[in-house]
Amino acid sequence: MTAHTTVERPQPTTRPGAVGRWGEFMARHRRIVLGGWLLLVVLCGAAYPALHDRLGAPDYTVPQSGSSRVEHLAAEHFSQLGAEQDVIVFHSARYRADTPEFRAAVDAAITTARGITGVAGAVGPFEGIPSIQISADGHTAFGIVGLNGSMAERVEVAIRLQAALTGAPGSGLGAAGVDVTVTGYAPIQADLMAIETADMQRAEGIGLPVAAAVLVLALGAVVAATIPITVTVAGIALGVGVLFGLTTFSTFDSLVLSVATMIATGTAIDYAMFIVSRFNEELTRRGVRDRRARSDIEAAIGVALDTTGRTVLASGIIVMISLCSLAVVGLPMLTGIAIGVVTAVLATLAAAFTLLPALLAVLGPAVNRGALPARLRPAETRSAEASNGWARWARLVMGKPVLFGAVGVGALLLAAFPITGIHYGVDMGIGSLGERPSGRATALIEDNFGPGLLGPITVIATGPDDGPLAESARPGVTAFIDGLSGDERVVRVLPRQADGRLLATVVPRDTFDSTAVADLTSDIRAGANAVADARIHVGGTSAAFADVSARITDRLFLVIALVLAVSLAFLVYAFRSIVLACKAIVLNLLATGAALGITVAVFQHGIGKSLLGFESTGFLQVYLPMLVFAVLFGLSMDYEVFLIRRMKEAWDQNQDNAAAVAEGLQRTARPITAAAAIMVAVFASFVTADVLELQQIGFALAVAIAIDALIVRLVLVPASMQLFGRWNWWLPRFGSASAESVRSR
Repeated sequence: MTAHTTVERPQPTTRPGAVGRWGEFMARHRRIVLGGWLLLVVLCGAAYPALHDRLGAPDYTVPQSGSSRVEHLAAEHFSQLGAEQDVIVFHSARYRADTPEFRAAVDAAITTARGITGVAGAVGPFEGIPSIQISADGHTAFGIVGLNGSMAERVEVAIRLQAALTGAPGSGLGAAGVDVTVTGYAPIQADLMAIETADMQRAEGIGLPVAAAVLVLALGAVVAATIPITVTVAGIALGVGVLFGLTTFSTFDSLVLSVATMIATGTAIDYAMFIVSRFNEELTRRGVRDRRARSDIEAAIGVALDTTGRTVLASGIIVMISLCSLAVVGLPMLTGIAIGVVTAVLATLAAAFTLLPALLAVLGPAVNRGALPARLRPAETRSAEASNGWARWARLVMGKPVLFGAVGVGALLLAAFPITGIHYGVDMGIGSLGERPSGRATALIEDNFGPGLLGPITVIATGPDDGPLAESARPGVTAFIDGLSGDERVVRVLPRQADGRLLATVVPRDTFDSTAVADLTSDIRAGANAVADARIHVGGTSAAFADVSARITDRLFLVIALVLAVSLAFLVYAFRSIVLACKAIVLNLLATGAALGITVAVFQHGIGKSLLGFESTGFLQVYLPMLVFAVLFGLSMDYEVFLIRRMKEAWDQNQDNAAAVAEGLQRTARPITAAAAIMVAVFASFVTADVLELQQIGFALAVAIAIDALIVRLVLVPASMQLFGRWNWWLPRFGSASAESVRSR
């Protein structure tokens, strides 16, 4: 039967292509390459602490938005308040606010704060409104501090401010002193950066050992398993060095480093493992057992790079294409993630195409030292004509393609169903602050004064051209501000005037990242349009989050369309087939939708929250669907290209579709499954993070990769390949004549 036709491995009798020749060149100059990489790793690795010091907070600013306009107006006309108002919290278990010791600590802290570069001003509880700024029990009070600069610059100011206040005279933890801490958007972001760094390090400590164990099983030898880990570490080190250099021209936040490291770790290990696996297969086919067989070893490297290496290059390009699409959104935060991930992927590709061939050239057949028992090693390392259960599985699926296809597609559609009820929001991760300074200050504010004080809504009233208010407009503006005071969702409104303009600080009852405050912000903006002869600008952190949500929602489908169009064109070129490219797009959309649907069920509806250790906020981070789509579309194409390219090799050999599918799955199922297990381990390790957004990103990516490898690649791909038959390999050249050529083959 056709499905059981034995496929002879193609014999590379011709000179390898450019990629293969590059691999042979690296192999011949292995000592120079290894020396150069050793120097690079040392230099770039040393830049990590400096890079960490240069990281800022996520920049949620939307250019030309209402919230950014408020920042500009506040800085221009209300400079004494700064671009952001935060809270200095004073607390003592021993002293009350009316004692000399407490007052001395307050005076010292306010004086210290005013001397910090970047602080616009500071007002203590005794200079403001004591009835509002001192708690009912008298043991807690707060002052207001204004910070200047951009969002990232304000975080740096907050770090310096907290460090200075910790050493202020009379302050200190314990009953003997007064604890002085700072909270607000910038201070919270500063502490979250430290928490995310710790989360990333903990996740790597979990994910990498698991990845190493999977590599041993996938490659069948301890030495072979160490190669991808080595290449990954070197690639990430290079990426860190390049990012450090880029900080001279741009600002990156801690989330950029976390996401870039997460994706680079998974892709680098996968890319190296695929190439090592193919190299090992070539050594077995050639019967190489001696490290002195230099020509055969270099030829094996050339073939591995010319076949699997091309696939890796194509996969890396698709990942970068997908991530670059985030730049069209126009958000500094997403643009930073795109730059960070693209830089990391380029670094890992550089390691895969330079360091890896040099390492393989040095080791040769010694890559199989520390081998597992024969029954546990990959079949292709034991015999060039080895067959295994994966080929039998492919024939089973192709025997009933409609049944397997219907079950697979039905399962993915069912998993994707929760997307229909998706809700967006922004969770700052306040719950993860714990005993950090901003966490202690936040808890004291929430317990004694209400959470809305941490992120008030800023309302600025100007003339229609942003000039001073006309007298005719003042009654309407005053009525509007008074109406805000009467809103049950508002604790108080504090108005100020300067340069003929009015600024009102609206303190809500809930935290700035809650859905209640998001609704309040939306209602204020809607009501502001009805004020005659005046222009009402609404800003603050909640307004910035609303602007981010609107921008992402507006451009989500643009990003999707861009990724699909560019990926389709690239896949047609890579596969030389219209059908295969279109199928890859459709299957990837199904897998991505299913992953997002499961993520909604878990993090929005709280299914399994006790197991994963989080509290559901009732929504997903607003940028998560777009980020996950861009990342997953690139990553899942990795396996698609690897699998289809191997099928194409077999198809070019004998033009038998069923045999090509079985051969391709037989040769790639083990490394694809292992690669998926590695990525799942790396991504899932971020579910242990304290910050919710890292948990959501890690979970979504881990689920998507598992779905892609187990359902799409092992079920839907062979089923669809059987259904389309020879049409899989059709590429139009002369209109209808091409279709006739397919039928006549």
